[in-house]
Amino acid sequence: MLISGAGIAGPTLAYWLARHGFSPTVVERSGAVRSSGSPVDVRGPALEVALRMNIMPRIREAGTDVAYLSFVDARGKRVGRINMRALRQAAGSQEVELPRGDLASILYEASRSAAEFLFNNAIAGISQDEHGVDVTFENGPPRRFDLVIGADGLHSAVRRLAFGPESDFVDHMGLYIATLHLDSAERGNEVVVYNTPGTAISIHPSTGHALVAFLFHSPAEPGFDHRDIARHKRILEARFAHGSWRTRELIDRVRAADDLYFDSVSQVHLDQWWRGRVVLLGDAASSLSLFGEGSTLAMAGAFTLAEELAANPGDHRTAFRNYEARHRILVAPKQRGSWQAAALLVPRTRLGISARNLATRLWPLGAAAAWLLVSPHDRRHIDLHAQQHRQ
Repeated sequence: MLISGAGIAGPTLAYWLARHGFSPTVVERSGAVRSSGSPVDVRGPALEVALRMNIMPRIREAGTDVAYLSFVDARGKRVGRINMRALRQAAGSQEVELPRGDLASILYEASRSAAEFLFNNAIAGISQDEHGVDVTFENGPPRRFDLVIGADGLHSAVRRLAFGPESDFVDHMGLYIATLHLDSAERGNEVVVYNTPGTAISIHPSTGHALVAFLFHSPAEPGFDHRDIARHKRILEARFAHGSWRTRELIDRVRAADDLYFDSVSQVHLDQWWRGRVVLLGDAASSLSLFGEGSTLAMAGAFTLAEELAANPGDHRTAFRNYEARHRILVAPKQRGSWQAAALLVPRTRLGISARNLATRLWPLGAAAAWLLVSPHDRRHIDLHAQQHRQ
C-alpha cells in the first residue's frame, strides 16, 4: 500500500497497517518530516490511539503547557483572558497541545521501522484497474500498489489526480492565515492575541522558538498560489500596514523571513472519500479549517482505516465504506463548529471585539465555550449588551 504524505495521518496509518500485517510505503515531497506549523491538540479519540502506540510520554514532554488565552489592546494592555487550563480541568480533558512538527516527528519515529519512507519524492500520476494501482513518481521508476491512500493535506495531489481539480472540493472560509517562527523564545504560559476589525495577530509561546500568526478576513484571492512567498509578503504588508501593538516589528520579521507559511483557511467537502482503489485521509478528505481538530481526527481516522482494512481482507470497498461511515460521524460536527471559532478569534467589527473581551471578563471560565455555542443572532444581543455597558 502506498501512503502519500508524512505529516500526521500518514505515519499513524503506516504504524497501524504494519501492526495488522501490511507492508506500507510512505512518499513525502519534503526532504524530511516538516518542523513547521501551528500548535495542535491531541485530544479525544487521538489520546487512545497515542496511548496504544506508547507515545504519550513523548507527547506530554513536548507539550506547550499553555494556561491562558489573553487579548490585548493597541498598547499591550490585557483586555480579556480565558483560563484554558481551568476549562480543560472542568471538562475533565486530558488533551495535550504541542507543536505540529513535534507531533509529526514523534509519529514518524514510531513508524519508521515498520514502513518504507520515500522522502524528496511525490506522486505524479495514478492509473488504476480492478486489481491494483500503477503509480508514477516525480523521482524514480513507476511502481504498482494494491491501494493508494492520499494523506497529503488540503492541497492533496492524490485527490486532484483521482477525484478532480481542487476547486471542486475546497471551500474558502473567508480567512487567510500566515505563521512564522520567531528567532527568539517568548516565555510564559499564555497565547497573546491583538485584534483590529477583521484581523488578528497572535504570539504563541514555546519551549523553543515562539510562533506568530496573522489572521485576516478576505474574499478568495484571484489566482492564489499557496507557494508564492513573495506575493504572500506583499499581501501581509498591505493588510497589516496600520496596526498598532507589535505589528510593525512583526511585519518586519515577515519581510526578512525565508520560511513563511501562508494559506487560505478552508474546508474540504466530498460526497465520497474513495474512488476505486484510492482513498483519502485527514485534511485531504475533510479539512476542518484552522479552528478544527485536524490532527486529532487525522490520527483517529488513520486508526479506523487500518482497522477496517484488517477486518475486511481482500475487500477494500467494504473497508473504505465502513471507514468513511464511522469517521464522518466525528468530522461533521467539527466542520460545523469552525465558523463560531473564527468569530471568537477574529471579530469583524470593533463592537464585536469589545463584546468578545467583555464576555471573557463576565464569564472567565466559560467564556470560550459559551461564545462557540451561541448563534449569530444571540451574539448580536451580546454586542448590544457590550455597547450599553460602555455607555
